[in-house]
Amino acid sequence: MSESVLSELKSRVASYIDEAREKLQRLSDDIWKCPEVAYEEEQSHDTLVAFFSGEEGWMVEPHFKLPTAFRATFRTKAGGQRRGEVHVGFLCEYDALPGIGHACGHNLIAEVGAAAAVGLKAVLVESDQLPVQLTVLGTPAEEDGGGKIDLMKEGVFDDMDVVFMAHPLHADAPYLPLVAERDVSIRYHGKESHASGYPWNGINALDAAVLCYNNLSVLRQQMKPDWRLHGIIKHGGVKPNIIPAYTELEFYLRTPSRSELSTLKTKAEACFQAAAMATGCEVEVQFAKNTFDNILRNTTLETLYEMNGKSLGIDFTTDEEVLTHASGSSDFGNVTFVVPGIHPYFSIGSDALVHTEEYTPAAGDVKAQFYTLRAAKALAMTALDVLMCPELLQKVKQEFTEAKMNEEK
Repeated sequence: MSESVLSELKSRVASYIDEAREKLQRLSDDIWKCPEVAYEEEQSHDTLVAFFSGEEGWMVEPHFKLPTAFRATFRTKAGGQRRGEVHVGFLCEYDALPGIGHACGHNLIAEVGAAAAVGLKAVLVESDQLPVQLTVLGTPAEEDGGGKIDLMKEGVFDDMDVVFMAHPLHADAPYLPLVAERDVSIRYHGKESHASGYPWNGINALDAAVLCYNNLSVLRQQMKPDWRLHGIIKHGGVKPNIIPAYTELEFYLRTPSRSELSTLKTKAEACFQAAAMATGCEVEVQFAKNTFDNILRNTTLETLYEMNGKSLGIDFTTDEEVLTHASGSSDFGNVTFVVPGIHPYFSIGSDALVHTEEYTPAAGDVKAQFYTLRAAKALAMTALDVLMCPELLQKVKQEFTEAKMNEEK
């Protein structure tokens, strides 16, 4: 396909997204106004299901595999009728943070996924020459639990060729190093006693929790610089004159690659057990059901996204502090071990940092709309690149295969 034809298609994608801006903003606003935590996103789920049910040509499956997940599918007339159909996925997140609502901007992630899919679908309908399947997945529980991993276990991503989503931040970046993560709860069980009258009859679970916390703090001195270990004491007792019989801590373990995570896990478990032995408490260790993997980079897709973003006026950051330290964890990392994909970041016109109270109003501000739809356009344009240029899709897949092999060595 000639560059001029591809450029025209990209312009039309952007125009279609602009034409839908009002209903896309309403979609985002409705989700933002009703923040719901992981696996409880009932109204957000219904809002997205209603949105795609109102769009012509989409087959919508509510409560898909999970109570608050959904799938919306569009297939061109050429799709399914001959070999070579390309399956493109767009992911929506919509869970909120406890207490501070959409301080991670997942309402905007949902909007980006919906906008990119709607814009791309409109162009595909115009020509209807390519065998293409578009799938929008509503993926709950990114903040806690890992809904994408639950869906992966159901094989939902297995037949996709490429997958896209974008995440709000305070800067634009085609890639940030999402790291592997495992969450753990540590519970100590001791014995209550009057702290002044009969302290010798008690077994102090708070002492165990404090020792555990300090053990982990000491462990940090021997950790690799890019490993992370951080947590809180969730429950420390009831009253000062009662020796605590129960305490609980919650910690996150993070490493740059999933292969390193098991090493850190073993070291941390020794700290949990040592505190129990020193105090005479029983310890109960419960790791989260899902482990978040690091992201498997696809520089071919990243380069395409950056090129398309620049054509729309995106000024990608060169700030090393952002590029090096603004890393977190996401269940999207797990997806990239199954299908090639990208997870770029976009500014929303605010200096507020994600996961802060200041980011919540910024994510709901009308000012964020321009930046959100611009990121959606860049995603849809990148999808067009791989759809219209089979050699690019092959390059994407080849890089994915090689990266996965290198990661698993």
